[in-house]
Amino acid sequence: MAGERAPLLKKGSASTSNAKLYLATFSAVLGNFSFGYSLVYPSPVIPYLQVEDNPNLRMDTPHIAWFGSVFSLGAAMGGLGAMLLNDKTGRKMSIMISAVPSTVGSLLLGAAQTRWMLYLGRILTGIASGMTAASIPVYVSEISSPSVRGVLGSCPQVTAVFGSLTLYALGLLLPWRWLAVAGELPALLMLVLLCFMPKSPRYLISKGRQEEALKALEWLRGRDANFIAELKNIEKSISSQGNISWSDLAMPYYYKPIVISVIMWLLQQMTGITPILVYLEPIFHRTKVTLEPRYDAALVALVRLLSVMIAASLMDRAGRKRLLFTSGFLMFLACQALTIYTHTTPCPSINITHSQLHTPFSILQSHGVQQSPPFDPITVIPLLSTMVIIFGYAMGWGPITWLLMSEILPLGARGKAPGLCVGISWVTAFILTQVFMHVVEAYGLFVPFLFFSVVAVISILFTALYVPETKGRSLEEIENYFRTGRTFTINDN
Repeated sequence: MAGERAPLLKKGSASTSNAKLYLATFSAVLGNFSFGYSLVYPSPVIPYLQVEDNPNLRMDTPHIAWFGSVFSLGAAMGGLGAMLLNDKTGRKMSIMISAVPSTVGSLLLGAAQTRWMLYLGRILTGIASGMTAASIPVYVSEISSPSVRGVLGSCPQVTAVFGSLTLYALGLLLPWRWLAVAGELPALLMLVLLCFMPKSPRYLISKGRQEEALKALEWLRGRDANFIAELKNIEKSISSQGNISWSDLAMPYYYKPIVISVIMWLLQQMTGITPILVYLEPIFHRTKVTLEPRYDAALVALVRLLSVMIAASLMDRAGRKRLLFTSGFLMFLACQALTIYTHTTPCPSINITHSQLHTPFSILQSHGVQQSPPFDPITVIPLLSTMVIIFGYAMGWGPITWLLMSEILPLGARGKAPGLCVGISWVTAFILTQVFMHVVEAYGLFVPFLFFSVVAVISILFTALYVPETKGRSLEEIENYFRTGRTFTINDN
């Protein structure tokens, strides 16, 4: 088959048409749009549930805490489930299966008559999000050509942020039930579009389905591209590997990229991004920053979207490590500024809890919580510092952690290891989100930000010592780097 197609390649240069590749990527990352949408769903919904007429739906502080956090537990379960599905059914099918818990979860949220239906809906949408987080980066990376993998690899994070921004915008217009129903549309569109997209060529070759892999590469690259040479490189890389076993984990070729990926996902969460986003309004209350609650989340989402778009444009020009260094440095400076500010500036003595999170000022005032005093120039410090933290995270440690995981993992571990990374990440997010306010109440706001600044320093050191630069490298070259420990070059023996 390859010999019959070879003459076709001589008709022109080995140019690659990326139009179909972009369509396949768009179809897949719609799952990340649903992820970002579902993650922040409680933000505009909690105020309504606090004053809900139905006592079976009305929520107080403990209920709100679980309503917000069970999503992370569901995401951890989904990530671990993807460990099995990625290898057994393939990356594309794993993404498509995630549409089932996503759609059912959204229906439960929209039709909820009791709190357990809300909890279950959050768990199911969390499971779907965990599955997509563990599957989509791998699928996008494996179908991408090296020249555009950096840009396309940042798409999962970009679309997740855009999903959150869409949720905040619709939250200003739709009742909370219809907000949940609207969340079904991206998942259903993803399911339909992926029916017409190819499976990962690397997955197909690993299963001995070379003919399908050849057709998939031809569809993705175009008939005039040198996809046969790419197919041979993939086959050579896969032929040097077998199915991963526990004994294989003792080999540096396997354990180094896995350990790097796990630590990066752990550091990503330990930078504090999840509790900062979840408790944004209480942080601003404590630092005397006044923003209207229904607009502050949208402002944060806009900053995140801007920064991940900048990161996407720079990914294949500046390189992964430079962006990680910049990201860690910005987060360190901003966390240090907030640490000093909150340690030296008296904060209001009000008790900000989950029940005040994302609650309109009118509701807060009716419960005895007053609006902040008139604008004080010094409040620019925590406001800008928070924006810099979010900007720094979203242009580096946010998208690049997803991308590097999909790039550096060897094929034999690319099915299971992402699920492990996502599971660890979401368990860490759950713990940090639960502990954050307890630490603030006991010791003050400066303690967690001091911890986050230390983590930022650790992330810079870890990047310098252990993270390889993968800009412009094929997946086979990256695998060869970990196999040899010294070079990206593939020897044509």
